[in-house]
Amino acid sequence: MLLKADTKVELIRHLPLFELCSKRDLRRIAALAVEREIDEGTELIREGEPGTEFYVVVDGEIDVRRRGRRVAHLGAGSYVGEIALLSRSPRTATVVATTPLRVLVIAGRDFVELLDAIPELWLKVARTLADRVDADEAAEAG
Repeated sequence: MLLKADTKVELIRHLPLFELCSKRDLRRIAALAVEREIDEGTELIREGEPGTEFYVVVDGEIDVRRRGRRVAHLGAGSYVGEIALLSRSPRTATVVATTPLRVLVIAGRDFVELLDAIPELWLKVARTLADRVDADEAAEAG
């Protein structure tokens, strides 16, 4: 079942990453998002590889693993993949579907162009990136 444009906007609006966006900006983001269904057990992201996509989980659950160890279990409303897109560094974790998934996918180039078009979004993304990097460093130290 494909999501309507308004439904995509509502899903995206509730993500902390996009909470400062206007309705117009949310429509632009939603227009870039492609809906996909993914089978349980599928690897969405592989640690160490270059990032090409940003994922928003609509339905289902994922595991985030670093060096083979599970560091997070996430569900609907979570998002992954933004760090490698923005930092142009290799993926920091592997992400695997632990249930059948429905996701919204935004291609890396589209995501970066979107950030250039919506300057206020950069601040929010930078904060999210910093929070995740801090969490990664804390997990490695612990």
